[in-house]
Amino acid sequence: MIKSSGELALMAESGRLLASVFELLDRTPLVGRSTLEINDMVERFIVHDLGARPASKGQYGYGFVLNASVNDVVCHGVPSQTSILKDGDIVNLDITLEKNGYIADSSKTYLIGKVNPAARRLVQTAYDAMWMGIQAVRPGARLGDIGWAIERHAKRNGYSVVREFCGHGIGKEMHEEPQILHFGKPGTGPILRRGMVFTIEPMLNRGRRNVKTEADGWTVSTKDGSLSAQFEHTVAVTDSGVSVLTLRRDETGRHAA
Repeated sequence: MIKSSGELALMAESGRLLASVFELLDRTPLVGRSTLEINDMVERFIVHDLGARPASKGQYGYGFVLNASVNDVVCHGVPSQTSILKDGDIVNLDITLEKNGYIADSSKTYLIGKVNPAARRLVQTAYDAMWMGIQAVRPGARLGDIGWAIERHAKRNGYSVVREFCGHGIGKEMHEEPQILHFGKPGTGPILRRGMVFTIEPMLNRGRRNVKTEADGWTVSTKDGSLSAQFEHTVAVTDSGVSVLTLRRDETGRHAA
């Protein structure tokens, strides 16, 4: 779905506010906190400090404002008072925010305390893979170019890419067309056009790419128990390239196009 200049401005505002949520988390000690405590802190900040709405709460019957996916959890981890982040964990926090009717979506995998080098390398590669995908975005490129760039980087580093979940168009609705696969062949798929807005959110596993859904119906974990890491940004196709709508201040100048 192509967004007008006015819609893009509203989406950029939602993205800026969502980036500030992650900046709050960046300066918050997470070790020893429960994932439910983090969820509640984020909800207070979005609602009371930013005057916005946590778009995930109530979506598809989900009762929380974020997903907290720890270690071998790939995505959709449900916040819990008994899930306490401990030294050596990695946790992906996936958060959405709606302001003025438009939604932004982003996630970041946090290193909790002293994380072993193998886990740290996975997290860094997942972050770099997301940016490989983002840097493939420009008018006239194709969706397959994004997935190919991501998968190539992951495989070169010895990791697998989860295929059951993908990025998506976003705007007034959380999930719009098109679907953004994190694997593919260059030069294939629909052509990217100015005004398209979507998420790029690859999930990389240390082991095999296979996943399973836990008994709660939400939590998705690696089948082999290996670690998984993910990063996500909401991006817009511009006249000359890409604008990262959820870009954080610590990323400015490093990857912005």
